[in-house]
Amino acid sequence: MAANDPIHQFQIEKLVDFGAVNLPVFGRSEIAFTNSHLAMTIAFVALVGFLSLATSKMQVVPGRLQAAGESLFGLIDNLAESIIGHEGRKYFPFIFTVFTFILAMNILGLFLTFTVTSQLAITATFGLMTILVVLIVGFAKNGLGFFKLFVPSGVPIVLLPVIVVIEFVSFLLRPVTLALRLFGNMLGGHVALKVFAGFVVTLGAMAAGGGLGILGIPGAALSLSMVLGLTALEFLVAFLQAFVFAVLTCIYLNDVVNLGHGH
Repeated sequence: MAANDPIHQFQIEKLVDFGAVNLPVFGRSEIAFTNSHLAMTIAFVALVGFLSLATSKMQVVPGRLQAAGESLFGLIDNLAESIIGHEGRKYFPFIFTVFTFILAMNILGLFLTFTVTSQLAITATFGLMTILVVLIVGFAKNGLGFFKLFVPSGVPIVLLPVIVVIEFVSFLLRPVTLALRLFGNMLGGHVALKVFAGFVVTLGAMAAGGGLGILGIPGAALSLSMVLGLTALEFLVAFLQAFVFAVLTCIYLNDVVNLGHGH
């Protein structure tokens, strides 16, 4: 049943159980090394290894790894500078780390039976971490002037209270939208892949049984073509979702870095 269940691939499983401990705020909690931790560790090691190899021997005429690494660096560097401005490079390390780590986890999920970014707890952590950085930068750079973020310029006095509430609620929803967008896209894509892959196996088994079951061959072939097409699409989605997360991170940082210019 688990092999045919498209949701089973998202279940957290304990690999090493360290038992339960009593935490001051959370109370009695279980500590374990799970398949989620393993996938994140593999993604981290693969990412560090790739970047280390890409930058280990810098050449005037770059090889494939160096060219790929430089392309990623250039992509995020240009993105940060185009959205945030001349101060964008200050925040490049954070934006680049978030982008590449999410990208590594997204792509790794296409090769493993578990996708880290299909877990809402993981995407919510990235969303909260991003907004926390925005808050820290906002208050460090603007002090109490940070609250001007919720007061757009040129708004009539009569509408100002309503606009302030809308802007404040919109700001609070930013980590929610960051988390749900990444989570929903990765979850939906992998469920679709699992469903069509299940069709291939089921219809193929029917055809192998002979008789009228041979009618399952066209359906199996069609399902297999859908799996191949969805797999190619998922590679594109894996990159786009990491890139969209990086773009939104730059936009949110721009709001507080250039607060006086936009509000």
